Amino acid sequence: MLKPLLSPIQRFIKAESAGGFLLFFATISALLLSNWAATSDLYLGVLQYKIGFSIGDFHLIKPLILWINDGLMAIFFFLIGLEIKREITLGELNSLKKASLPIFAAVGGMVVPFLFYVFLNENPATKDGWGIVMATDIAFTLAILQLLGKRVPLSLKIFLMAFAIIDDIGAVLVIALFYTSNVSWMLLLYAGILLALLYVLSYFKYFNKMLLLVFGIVIWVLFLKSGIHPTVAGILLAFAVPVSQRLCIDDYSSQVHEVLDVLGDHNDREKPILSHKQINELDRLDDLTRKFQSPVQELEHRLHLWVAYFVMPVFALANAGISFSTDATIDYNLVWTIVLSLVLGKALGVSLFSFISIKIKLAFLPENMQLKQLIGVAILSGVGFTMSLFIAGLAFSDIPDYLNSAKVGIIIASFIAGLIGYMIIRISLVKK
Repeated sequence: MLKPLLSPIQRFIKAESAGGFLLFFATISALLLSNWAATSDLYLGVLQYKIGFSIGDFHLIKPLILWINDGLMAIFFFLIGLEIKREITLGELNSLKKASLPIFAAVGGMVVPFLFYVFLNENPATKDGWGIVMATDIAFTLAILQLLGKRVPLSLKIFLMAFAIIDDIGAVLVIALFYTSNVSWMLLLYAGILLALLYVLSYFKYFNKMLLLVFGIVIWVLFLKSGIHPTVAGILLAFAVPVSQRLCIDDYSSQVHEVLDVLGDHNDREKPILSHKQINELDRLDDLTRKFQSPVQELEHRLHLWVAYFVMPVFALANAGISFSTDATIDYNLVWTIVLSLVLGKALGVSLFSFISIKIKLAFLPENMQLKQLIGVAILSGVGFTMSLFIAGLAFSDIPDYLNSAKVGIIIASFIAGLIGYMIIRISLVKK
């Protein structure tokens, strides 16, 4: 029996949910590998193994962990950029009416946890970790919602998806503005010129994957050498991908019928191979299909599974390893500052800002969604995981004990927020 076709949003949710389960297993694996005596040295040794190349005075040699965090995660940020562009132009953020509640929820989910962190943190050496508590992991949260099955309203999943995407925009701005140092403005100027050229081509609806790939690699290197975190380049590159098709539905349909007519006229059932005319028409069909597809939608569709099933699990495997050896020092103030900021700060921020915006009629509660469920999602947003681990690596890259402590806080907070949010949403769902 054929499965029904899924809408783009349902496919997104399905991919992110399955990716969330993979993230969970990757996290458990990282914890086991980093603490089991037989594998801990190998695990750390592989992550610190240096890979790269040199051409004359140009050197690009980095430990594997940085290739994952700076290189592989640039693909993750590129996908986030595609999602942001699609949502702003065509999706849940393309009008103020639809975007208002997710915007208020995301702002509250960033501002209040930040205030929690600043107020609770007692150590000046860990003050730079405030960005850790501003993030929400969309893959983990959607995976938790998926555990509740089809009883969860689609409007609730869309709300979570929309506000998590806005949250990602905030996290990217935080990384770009506050977690960079020693900026080379000349290299940034070169990168900006290349980006401007891509934007001009996008404006005229010209898109070429090979050109984007070549320019993307050069821009990534320029960002890396300039001092700005190279994952920001992934976001900016995504905005150079056109949304509109180069061929409308009527033109596509009529030309496809012409191709089918030619294929039928030149069909020889006695020969198992195609004629040159048929091969040319199939090439024409491929070209028509490329022009008919939205470049943003096509790239997002092709990258989503790679990011959900490979990029994010590899990132979790490389970054979630926490050593609990006797030599490790845990800063418990940092741990509980992160836990309280993510669990309580996110819950209060998202709930409070959402309620106020609804009360003063600047936003509205989506259809089939209850306030209890909104509170559940607000608590669930404390699952920061992927982005939180990423920012922790930037904030405490030179202080292993603080990085280890931050990872402990992130994992504890994600577990608590995930469990409580799951229970509240489950209780709020009434079986029909």
